[in-house]
Parts: sequence; structure tokens; C-alpha cells
Amino acid sequence: MTATVVTASPPARLVRRRLLGGSAARFGLAVVTVLVLVALAAPLLTQVNGWPPDAFDPAAIDQELAGVPKGMLGGVSGEHWLGVEPVNGRDVFSRIVYGARVSLLVSTLATLVSVLLGTVFGLLAGYLGGWADAVISRTMDLLMSFPSLIFMIALISVMPDGDRMVLLVCVMGGFGWPYIGRIVRGQAISVKHREYVDAARVGGALNGVIVFREIMPNITAPILVYATLAVPANIGTEAALSFLGVGVRPPTASWGQMIQEAMLWYEVDPMYLLIPGTCLFLTVLAFTLLGDALRDAIDPKGAAQ
Repeated sequence: MTATVVTASPPARLVRRRLLGGSAARFGLAVVTVLVLVALAAPLLTQVNGWPPDAFDPAAIDQELAGVPKGMLGGVSGEHWLGVEPVNGRDVFSRIVYGARVSLLVSTLATLVSVLLGTVFGLLAGYLGGWADAVISRTMDLLMSFPSLIFMIALISVMPDGDRMVLLVCVMGGFGWPYIGRIVRGQAISVKHREYVDAARVGGALNGVIVFREIMPNITAPILVYATLAVPANIGTEAALSFLGVGVRPPTASWGQMIQEAMLWYEVDPMYLLIPGTCLFLTVLAFTLLGDALRDAIDPKGAAQ
């Protein structure tokens, strides 16, 4: 009689199987994958389309009707796959794919900044405690008490002109780190009294080694989940700031900027509002579904509660 050896699935493989087990997660992953590929291939796609994002096409608009696109559905044709913008005739498809690049780049970098700052300060506050915890925690409370969108608008408006995308990343990341910082602080407090941390401390390991080699690897799961859920929030924030006129500036393409411009034309050209609005909705929905699925895959017991 031979004994059957049962081996446990590696944690990463188990999480991947849970993550891809739901239709919502697969939908979110598919949309995010397509969006990333479109953003990366934006120069190639516009070259195939034949219209750079800032190129005007006066022949595609009706000058006698105040610049309304010619043809049905906002000027959709074989030459302009998603139509053209009113007044100037810029190609909507080219603006959309470059807008995807801006949205993904700004939101991903802002999330990276907030996660890095929140992780470092949260680890220090949770592990060191005492006055360090008090100072960092009160700073987080102060930043979280601000109406962040209003203060972002005010800060960006008064700052000197420069690279708008870098400014957006810094401001959004600066206001976003306290939220992940609170999560990391709570996790660090619960982990710092574990046996392996005490063993490292007794063995003479420095505080920095304990924090970044013993504690941080054991709290990466909530950090990863938060980062996945923070990306769609930052995409919406970037679109809102561009919609309000303090985000990226023309001729740089942005979905929020396109939606703001379309507000004047939605009655005669609803496609110009519908296309960027749908892209923004699907992107935020896909990242949110993917983040929820990742959270449930990492912590199935918490998802069942």
C-alpha cells in the first residue's frame, strides 16, 4: 500500500486561483490589461489611425454650424474611428488613447508615492511608538481632516507653472499617504510583538533591519490591496482636477478635460461626452473590481463576514 502525499499549494498560486475564479475579477483584469496595452501602444495606434492627438482637421467639421462634426455619431468614419471634437476637429480616438496614458501614469505614480510614504511612516509609527507615533499619527490626522479635493485645487492653482503631471503626482500622493499609513501602523503594532520579531531583536538586529526585513514582508498583503484600490480613486481625482481646469492643460489629452469641453456640446454631439465618460467609468470599475477580488483572494475569511 502506497501512501499518498498531499502538498499544499503555494500561497501565491492559491491567491491567483482565487483571484481568477470569479467573473468580475476576470472582467476587471481583462479591461485593465487592454487599457495598459492601449496606453503603451498609443504612439503606434495614432500612427495607424493617421491623426496625432493635437492635429486639427477643419474638413471634418461644419463651419456654418459653429463647428459641429460632419456626419453621424460625432463624425465617426473610416478616417476618424471615434469621431472628432467639435470646433477644432481633433481626432477623438487619438485623444482617448493618449488620455489613457495620462490617467494611468498620473494615478499609478500618485499611488506609488502615497504607498511609499504611508508604508515608511506607518512602519515607523507602529514599531517605534512613543513620541514618534504621536507626531506621525497627529500629522496623519491633520492631513485626513482636510477636504482634500478643495486643498488640491488651491495648491495646484497657486503653485508656479511647471510640469503639470509631476505637480499632480506630488499633490495627490501627498494627500493620499495618511490613509495607507494608518493601515500600516495598525498592522505593524500587531506584528511587532510576534516571536520572530522578538528573536531578531534579541539577536542584536538593528531597528531598521527589524522593520524592513521582519515586519514589512508580513504586512505586504494589505498594502497591495490598498494600492490596487487607490489607483481608481486617483484616476477619478485626476479626471476631476482636469475637469475643473487645474489638471493637465491643453494640448495634453485628458479624459476629464474632454468631459469638461463636451459639456457645451452634449445636446448636438452626445458622442463627445459619452466616449470619454464611458472610458473613465469602465476604467474605474475594472480597477475597483480587481482590487475587491484581490482583497477577497488574500483574505477569504474577511470577505465572508
